[in-house]
Amino acid sequence: MEAIGESDPKKAIIIKGAHLHNLKNIDVSIPRNQLVVITGMSGSGKSTLAFDTLYAEGQRRYVESLSSYARQFLGKLDKPKVDHIYGIAPAIAIEQKINSSNPRSTVGTSTEIYDYLKLLYARIGKTYSPVSGKEVVKHRVSDVVDFVCNKPEGSKLLLLAPVTIAEDRDIQKSIELLSKQGYARIQYQGEVLRIGADMPEIGRSFDLVVDRVVVKKEDEDFVNRLSGAVDTAFFEGKGTCIVEEVIGRHRTSFSNTFELDGLVFPEPNVHLFSFSNPYGACPKCEGYGDVIGIDEDLVIPNTERSVYDNAIAPWKGESMSWYRDQLVNNAYTFEFPIHKPWFELTAEQKSLVWEGNEHFTGLEEFFQKLEEKSYKIQNRVMLSRYRGKTRCSMCSGTRLRKETSYVRVGGKSITELVDMPVYKLAHYFEALSLNPHDTAVSKRLLIEIENRIQYLLKVGLGYLTLNRKSNTLSGGESQRINLATSLGSSLVGSMYILDEPSVGLHPRDSENLIEVLISLKKLGNTVIVVEHDEEMMRAADRIIDIGPEAGTLGGEVVAEGTLAEILKSDSFTARYLNGTLEIPVPAKRRSGKGYVSVLGARQHNLRNIDVTFPLQVLTVVTGVSGSGKSTLVNKILYPALQKKLGGYGEKAGHHSSLEGEFGFIQHIEFVDQNPIGRSSRSNPVTYLKAYDEIRNLFALQKLSKLRGYKSKHFSFNVEGGRCEKCKGEGDITVEMQFMADVHLECDQCRGKRFKKEVLEVRFHGASINDVLQMTVDEAIAFFKEHKAEKIASRLKPLQDVGLGYVTLGQPSSTLSGGEAQRIKLASFLGRGQGREKALFIFDEPTTGLHFHDIRKLLDSFNALIGKGHSIIVIEHNIELIKSADHVIDLGPEGGDKGGVVLAFGTPEEVAANPDSITGRYLKEKLFARSKA
Repeated sequence: MEAIGESDPKKAIIIKGAHLHNLKNIDVSIPRNQLVVITGMSGSGKSTLAFDTLYAEGQRRYVESLSSYARQFLGKLDKPKVDHIYGIAPAIAIEQKINSSNPRSTVGTSTEIYDYLKLLYARIGKTYSPVSGKEVVKHRVSDVVDFVCNKPEGSKLLLLAPVTIAEDRDIQKSIELLSKQGYARIQYQGEVLRIGADMPEIGRSFDLVVDRVVVKKEDEDFVNRLSGAVDTAFFEGKGTCIVEEVIGRHRTSFSNTFELDGLVFPEPNVHLFSFSNPYGACPKCEGYGDVIGIDEDLVIPNTERSVYDNAIAPWKGESMSWYRDQLVNNAYTFEFPIHKPWFELTAEQKSLVWEGNEHFTGLEEFFQKLEEKSYKIQNRVMLSRYRGKTRCSMCSGTRLRKETSYVRVGGKSITELVDMPVYKLAHYFEALSLNPHDTAVSKRLLIEIENRIQYLLKVGLGYLTLNRKSNTLSGGESQRINLATSLGSSLVGSMYILDEPSVGLHPRDSENLIEVLISLKKLGNTVIVVEHDEEMMRAADRIIDIGPEAGTLGGEVVAEGTLAEILKSDSFTARYLNGTLEIPVPAKRRSGKGYVSVLGARQHNLRNIDVTFPLQVLTVVTGVSGSGKSTLVNKILYPALQKKLGGYGEKAGHHSSLEGEFGFIQHIEFVDQNPIGRSSRSNPVTYLKAYDEIRNLFALQKLSKLRGYKSKHFSFNVEGGRCEKCKGEGDITVEMQFMADVHLECDQCRGKRFKKEVLEVRFHGASINDVLQMTVDEAIAFFKEHKAEKIASRLKPLQDVGLGYVTLGQPSSTLSGGEAQRIKLASFLGRGQGREKALFIFDEPTTGLHFHDIRKLLDSFNALIGKGHSIIVIEHNIELIKSADHVIDLGPEGGDKGGVVLAFGTPEEVAANPDSITGRYLKEKLFARSKA
């Protein structure tokens, strides 16, 4: 890396004196238009530098450049603690969070693909009648003029308008009125009649002769006159105009109304295809796709059963079995398989059970009858038993009014496209063939759509559908959708800051992600990635390593430069990358005791699979993104086991049964990365209940007893001993109207949270504030030295999970996701002294963790297993997978191409399995060192 650009704001983004949180007044130079990775141990200050300093300042400068009127509608932004930032570019942050809580937000709307699809269908969509299947066409005046002008020169034609006189009007008077309007002739039963007194009697329906035409192609006056006559014919014929050849009497009808087969169709426009607009949204669900109604999962609770074996719950028992018997006894007449398990039935067969036919009453009619007689208490009870959130029956979850399905492009409606996986959508657009006019109109739209689809495929999300709700996506999926959207918008000269984009990605998909980031850089953007992934670091133009360790022991730039330069340094990152340090492969795999098996798992894309999880070992469930890992573990195993152990929670996904030796598990713990507390007064010691012991200790001191202080006086959550000016926060927020709020240290307690007299109570020279300022490591040494072993033992699990650098009073809101997860783990370690054996489920615990942190995490896992607990982890990180006792690999791909167990066994057995994609990467890790 050349040093020339490091002090030039035109060539680099220069940060001077960053000192927010644990950053120690550091100076950093980030070269423009390059891929820069910021790495370091968890808690070292990476996110503080990238998001809380660099991105926050970029946003703040943008907001403060606006007028005070505009600022009142935007969020108030704090000024980060940094001396100067030079050369900052417009900042776009792509963080680990769910895209939207809006129930109408979908993958299609988030990526803007749906916006372009709406335009495509509005511009070139063809409407087809559901009755005849013919195209519904609305003719314009120019269509009729072109038709006439294509006839041979001199051809004689009649321009007719069909007229029907209403029953309450006199025929003769109506014809006289037409005569007064200047019309001279009508055609009745094929004969042209002159309007006059000697005209024979006619019926109420006839054709009005608007004009007689002799074709003159090159005559401009002729075309003008014809255009006016056609317009008049459309008016008099209430939307219909007929051109009849005088010789041969051949008639051609044109219509400027959007009608066919007696139906009036809405003309395609953007609003028709919008489920956020009342014009296009399904009137029943109002564009949400689901309603409160009869829940199919409650009606058919066990999909392994057949109709004959009482799969339909409301049709069990003596009073309702008549409905079931109707279906069973007549099934042979329409060839319905009554002995086939419900999950094996086709979509048409399932629909038949709901809709019914002449031989039996369907479920829809059955529940309708109950609704009609809901004055009976037993009917209301039965309806409430099967009521829940269910897919809208009117639009079948498509969110749009039914008329939108009549509009097609390339033979497909927009509702069919949004239910296709993205990879199938890509094939559809590749094969799309349009006429020259439609090609010209849609050229730009198709480029935008195809670009965005390709970016979704590149970031490993080809298994998603455009109709998938944004709030059902994982953090990693949301981040990659944001990334695909940013790429689709093709911005240049911007600064993209990404928070671990490799989270939720299988190693195979990481290669595609790196290509995507490089293409973003090539557009002319600066791409800054907070990341621990080895492949990402090897692809970076520059690496900034923050450390040396975490918390108070971090916050410094320990290495900076190209990969080759980083490898020469002595930082933890360098030592793991160059092989000086490594996470060792266990010498022996544990065999464990007991097992839990999920049989017939078939929720979402799982294909009726049987999976066995051994207990009292470390089991890792892996596979490419979207292969079914989370569905298997989080949606089926966790809730089913919770119910089996006497607990309650979400309803388990579809499966046949849960079997196993449950004596080895007394309870189940799900450990996620959500914050441990949202309050600014929440901190690690309050979460671990260690603060209660500390408060009790201070309440026992001699001065406390003299002054009558109780345990509550040492709490900053309740009145008594806390500083009342700042309410125990330590600082006061001053609202600056349209500018960022200013946080000032409380001038009464000087940021110490407590009243002066409470701070006078000391334990071996340390006040309650001094204790809260200690790191976990310092506090353990302090309490051990002064015989407060109980408090030290409460804090020890934090040290065991590698959080010795965290101060006791650090607000929970400032902890990273990885730190929050490890504090929860520490809480379980602290409680794990009893006889109760637990099953721990972790969802991607390596998120935000450095190699060195993963090593500590594995030590914690081994400590739990050593106490007789069991651990199941959903993970992509090869370092953790290679350290497992048992691996379950799902695949082969995501979405409808996944849901199968490819391999299971020890990491060595999975690595030796040719079908396993994970096995290929495991093989490299397991045998790389031995080859070296």
